[in-house]
Amino acid sequence: MTIARTRPFGQRYAFVVVGVIFLALLISSGLRSAPSVMMLPLEEAFGWRRDTISSAAAIGIFLYGLAGPFAAAFMERFGLRRTLMGALLLMSGSTLLSLGMTQPWQLIATWGIMSGIGTGAVATVLGATIVNRWFKTNRGLVMGLMSASSATGLLVFLPVLAMLAQSGGWRPVAIAVAIAAAALLPLVYLLVPERPASIGLTRYGADADEVSPAPATGNFLLNTLSTLGKAARTRVFWYLFATFFVCGFTTNGLVGTHLIAFCGDMGIPEVQAAGLLALMGIFDLIGTTLSGWLTDRFDPRKLLFVYYGVRGLSLMYLPYSGFSVASLTIFAVLYGLDWIATVPPTLRLSNEAFGDRSGPLVFGWIVAGHQVGAACAAFFGGFMREIQGNYEIAFLIAGVTGLLAAVISMLIEPRQPQAATPLPA
Repeated sequence: MTIARTRPFGQRYAFVVVGVIFLALLISSGLRSAPSVMMLPLEEAFGWRRDTISSAAAIGIFLYGLAGPFAAAFMERFGLRRTLMGALLLMSGSTLLSLGMTQPWQLIATWGIMSGIGTGAVATVLGATIVNRWFKTNRGLVMGLMSASSATGLLVFLPVLAMLAQSGGWRPVAIAVAIAAAALLPLVYLLVPERPASIGLTRYGADADEVSPAPATGNFLLNTLSTLGKAARTRVFWYLFATFFVCGFTTNGLVGTHLIAFCGDMGIPEVQAAGLLALMGIFDLIGTTLSGWLTDRFDPRKLLFVYYGVRGLSLMYLPYSGFSVASLTIFAVLYGLDWIATVPPTLRLSNEAFGDRSGPLVFGWIVAGHQVGAACAAFFGGFMREIQGNYEIAFLIAGVTGLLAAVISMLIEPRQPQAATPLPA
């Protein structure tokens, strides 16, 4: 019999958990963004083509999304803390292993396959699981804060990683990421209980007599796939999947992977270009947190319409901006404000349609769509650069997809939680 371990702060201990998970998501974001600053150093060190390096980044992004729903089910079946610590070990180990690589397949194995699976368990679906387990109220705001961790990852990591890459090549970047992931392990072990009930608490904002749901049983792979099968029979799932595909295509897939290289083509040094992404990170930290607050109060479909519309127009503006300091600042502000602002309203729509229990798992499959889109853009951007010699068409196409996603968002019909989709008890 497990004895509940008491913790300070009462229900507010939920925010301690959020703080640790925020750091985990930040480090995961830093790892996934590292290939953007490693692209030019790897090109110089090994003579690898840019589309080869982009392929490794694309595989990592794809697995980052595909691992999400399985990680959510794994957390339900075997424990959140075990899953999170295993993922951090895999993230740290894969980047350390890459220090010995000499062939492109080794780049794909370490920065593509292994790190993709590891970061996939420390991603948006982790934030959704924490929100549903630890909060009854203020969910949009908290999800906004945790979603903003990816922006903070850009803000904290990219300028530092860019300086390391510029002064010492790609290896110092890999070492820094490995150390950061390993350093978080003791914090997760000591400060993240499995559920509020594990320490004698209820969710933040819940009544004291709230009953914690029973842990999931059965085959977690079967649970994951069966939940997908039920969700896939609904129109709302495919609308959310399509819009999040575009979200990934227009954010970490294209801009996160290729913006620094695009700026390099325009004569802008790597550190200065990384500073541009950091500026976006500042505004996304503001925009995504505000988006969470707005999601608690307004129609999430209308919010998505605005976010995707502004994003599409800003991407179409960039190739013709002249790449002056003023024009790039305008782009960073407009684009940065809604980089990940789409997450809180998308999660709310998923929970409304599929319920608190199945919502995060279904959301994991929606996030998989995000990463499929990101993987496509990571490869597509490198491919277009090789055959055309520039990124202009790639960014214009991405802008058009943003406008299409804005229209699709308004087609989503609000639904009540379905009785047919809960995981087996």
